[in-house]
Amino acid sequence: MLGKVLVAVGIFIVGIGLALQYAPWLVNWFGRLPGDINLTRDGTRVFIPITSMILLSIALTIVLNFFFRR
Repeated sequence: MLGKVLVAVGIFIVGIGLALQYAPWLVNWFGRLPGDINLTRDGTRVFIPITSMILLSIALTIVLNFFFRR
């Protein structure tokens, strides 16, 4: 069981890496959604990606349920 999870995680990481390398426009939306907080004052930047993290959490929940519900 652990081997299957590690293989799935590895494939996922390779897929993300390929998307970032060859198709960056697929992930440019991340961190720029309505609800993501970006504060910049006097050379200090605070970035809180609330909406992006909610979407990422939902996507990972769906993927992990697919693997563990079998």
